[in-house]
Amino acid sequence: MRRRLAGLLAPALLTAFLSGCQTVGSTYDRFFGPQPKQKPAELPALRPSITPRVLWQGNVGSADRNVFSPGAAGSVVYALGARGQLTGFDATTGRDVMRLDIGQRVSGGVGAGASMVLVGTAKGEVLAFDTSGKLLWKVQLSGEVLAPPRVAEGVVVARAGDGRIYGLNAADGKRRWLYQRTTPALSVRSHAGVTLQGGMVFAGFPGGRVAAIGLAGGNVAWEATVALPRGTTELERVSDVASLPLVDDQRACAVAFQGRVACFDAKSGSGIWARELSSLKGMSTDGRNFYVTDDNNAIVALDKTNGASLWKQDRLAGRSVSGSLVFGRFVVVGDFEGYVHFLQRDDGSFAGRIATDGSPITSAPVALDLSSFAVQTRNGGIFAITVQ
Repeated sequence: MRRRLAGLLAPALLTAFLSGCQTVGSTYDRFFGPQPKQKPAELPALRPSITPRVLWQGNVGSADRNVFSPGAAGSVVYALGARGQLTGFDATTGRDVMRLDIGQRVSGGVGAGASMVLVGTAKGEVLAFDTSGKLLWKVQLSGEVLAPPRVAEGVVVARAGDGRIYGLNAADGKRRWLYQRTTPALSVRSHAGVTLQGGMVFAGFPGGRVAAIGLAGGNVAWEATVALPRGTTELERVSDVASLPLVDDQRACAVAFQGRVACFDAKSGSGIWARELSSLKGMSTDGRNFYVTDDNNAIVALDKTNGASLWKQDRLAGRSVSGSLVFGRFVVVGDFEGYVHFLQRDDGSFAGRIATDGSPITSAPVALDLSSFAVQTRNGGIFAITVQ
């Protein structure tokens, strides 16, 4: 039976399907609190060069052990709580423009686009609503939906917890295609879904693989290896791509846990470069550089063209740093105490910090426009933040 890694919980490693756990081998497990191997670093001393402020805030209820982030579409920010509270906020004012109780537990966060709001449930259903909250259709998948479904070009793409990827007709939810592959016996429980770009679906998989799949018909354009499993034990050999690939017109890039970060030609899948790096949180980009949150909670800047290291900010050790967002001149991350940190994009130095509600920020901030972004906390707080 395929097992999922649930983090290192003393005294033993749990390998059952434990909901919401996705860190493996880290010294701080963001769902169960600090582990004795590493004490979270104190907040670094700060001489702020900017003044972040909260534009507005709301609440959608606790995420429990799920990893949720807001979904922005046009002028509305959609967010979910674990018990099924779905709310649409006006992106400028924070005023509620839609509020809906789905009536069941959700696990996959919210996806929005093409005048649709998409939700994945713990029972393995994908629910599609219009922007007023009317249910359009629902479809049963083969397992719980851990990542937000995505929509483009008339196709909804959803990923089940067993790794299968479904292409669904956006109009009625009928299945158009299914992609599946064999997976290792032991793998990381991942809340990463898929990246849609240029008529293709890009996804990472256990075993260090990444694939490009045609959006319209599900044909496989290419598969490539980000990292090969190494070691003698099952745990040592876990090398999963557990975060979203980054894709532009030329490159498709991904990073693996206990593996590497690698870039491939987006059309052919041929390798461009690779370097050793381990991450579960994934990458962001400004078009020139990559910014990776590694497994030691350091933020690392890499040259996009060749993977060369540019800088490393490691003063947030043990703070369970989230994935990052490039926001103007800054790289923005959250941590386990609900702080949002602003790093200078050119050298990684701290430019500012702002507190939210004190509970963990487990997913990367989400851009709303050029002047603001949103974060979601474990306690269900939605905070739209800007910089003066």
